[in-house]
Amino acid sequence: MSNKIIPTISSGIAGPLGVLHLPRLWQKMCLGAAGKLADGYSNCGSGFDKMVLDALGVDRDALVEFVTSKKPTLIEFEKFFAETATEFNQTAVSQLNAAIIGYQHTDETRQEILSSVGLPDGKPTDAINLNNLDDWQCFHASEIA
Repeated sequence: MSNKIIPTISSGIAGPLGVLHLPRLWQKMCLGAAGKLADGYSNCGSGFDKMVLDALGVDRDALVEFVTSKKPTLIEFEKFFAETATEFNQTAVSQLNAAIIGYQHTDETRQEILSSVGLPDGKPTDAINLNNLDDWQCFHASEIA
């Protein structure tokens, strides 16, 4: 068993602010700040992390500093996020959520994930569900097998 934690909150989950991926970003950032994020995971990197920060106008460095110094609960994290976001409005959130739901990995990434979990190339095709499968496979390999 690993002493580092695989994040298993899906990017398809929203917290009270209604922003998809935000609870996962919080979990990854908190685990990273505590030195407990599993190898291979970024605490605040590219992909959905960057999409959320860019779409809603949140400064990455300020968010990292807040999480590192305060070790916030999800509610505290979302409050800070909303207070510091320069583009936080319902239109921006709706557009971001649609972009996250509609995001597709490359064919190569899709095939790699499906193969690693023992599924034939096909469904799912969206990044949220493919990432879920990848996380769950990594969790099983690290904690169960």
